[in-house]
Amino acid sequence: MQHVKTLLKQNGRAAVVVPDNVLFEGGAGETIRRKLLHECDVHTLLRLPTGLFYAQGVKANVLFFDKKPASETPWTKKLWIYDLRTNQHFTLKTNPLKRENLDEFVACYNAGNRHQRQATWSEDNPEGRWRAYDYSELAARDKASLDIFWLKDDSLADSDNLPAPEVIAQEIVDDLEAALAQFREIAADLGGDEMEDEALLAESRLG
Repeated sequence: MQHVKTLLKQNGRAAVVVPDNVLFEGGAGETIRRKLLHECDVHTLLRLPTGLFYAQGVKANVLFFDKKPASETPWTKKLWIYDLRTNQHFTLKTNPLKRENLDEFVACYNAGNRHQRQATWSEDNPEGRWRAYDYSELAARDKASLDIFWLKDDSLADSDNLPAPEVIAQEIVDDLEAALAQFREIAADLGGDEMEDEALLAESRLG
């Protein structure tokens, strides 16, 4: 995120794909988020299903922001979030994400005039996937976390709303493959041949 920001010209625009941990990690992560909210206009967050940009099972987001000149007051006034993840089940083969699945987000984004956006979420419509949070709300959150969700996960409340068995099975496979990929990276960083062998053995058993 810091590198992208430094590459942008004044008033330059960026859309950066980031994993979930970038939205909530403490320490340096919190510092970077607070600086980004202050020094840039962080205006949109698109929450995506798993496995679209990273290893299978890794949740991704697209963060949209514009670089701004130095200012004593934060440039971010309002962050709009679109949730394309909760109660949405996509797979690479049986139910891939298609362009039409993004139609509502594109309409809500309102590229022609971002300052005239209209939320689809309200107390009367709690299933709306598009809503805004003011800077004061973001800054007051623990660690300035942008890991924000409001939709009820139907699968946790009613077993009748669970996805098809093949979708659940594929999601389990995706999560296991993501864990194995991370395990291999750790093993490579540590230079531990034994750990790599264990990861490969586990993968062969799953295969």
